[in-house]
Amino acid sequence: MMEYNEEDFLLLSGIQHFSFCKRQWALIHIEQQWRENLHTVEGQILHERAHDGTQKEKRGDLVVTRGMAIFSRTLGITGSCDIVEFHKDAGGVNIFGRNGTYRPIPVEYKKGKPKEDESDMLQLCAQAMCLEEMLVCDIPEAFMFYGETKRRLKVALDEGLRTRLKAMVKEMHDLYDRRYTPKVKVSSKCKACSLSEICMPKLCKNPSVANYIKKNISEVEE
Repeated sequence: MMEYNEEDFLLLSGIQHFSFCKRQWALIHIEQQWRENLHTVEGQILHERAHDGTQKEKRGDLVVTRGMAIFSRTLGITGSCDIVEFHKDAGGVNIFGRNGTYRPIPVEYKKGKPKEDESDMLQLCAQAMCLEEMLVCDIPEAFMFYGETKRRLKVALDEGLRTRLKAMVKEMHDLYDRRYTPKVKVSSKCKACSLSEICMPKLCKNPSVANYIKKNISEVEE
């Protein structure tokens, strides 16, 4: 089984960007272009609240860990979990400083409501697969918490979802290694994108925004 070196790890958070729009992902993670809008700021606030407080807390037979750093050498990704709940279970894993064994369940927090696509589920699946590799365990399900509905949504981490995630991450690595920014057609999704003003001038022409910016700067200086 292929394993990635640590210096080749991609950010796990990019999975949602890639699922939403491959060009958006490339602009952020390859060309280092970023711009805040209301949606990104509200999302950051919700994640900060999820990570707020002590690193670990215990509630009876439940241990809650916030902002846990995770990685996977087989996927070549790294990031963090908003929350990992460790439920006391005879078939679970050992965790440092606790008696007994616990079953880990990641919980991801999102600002809005459940999406029509599976971008959130793919990101959550990636978190679970990182935890499985790190803790040597199986995680068949996880949860999404949406700020707009104030409810948890159980996500079954079936083989189909895992296969699609693996294929997506491989494509991300391929594009990143080539430093290639894909072109894309304008769609309704562009209206909600924080990078629309950066991306739009070159959507249907040259792929690289960075080169576009450099070219215009040089023309102004001349």
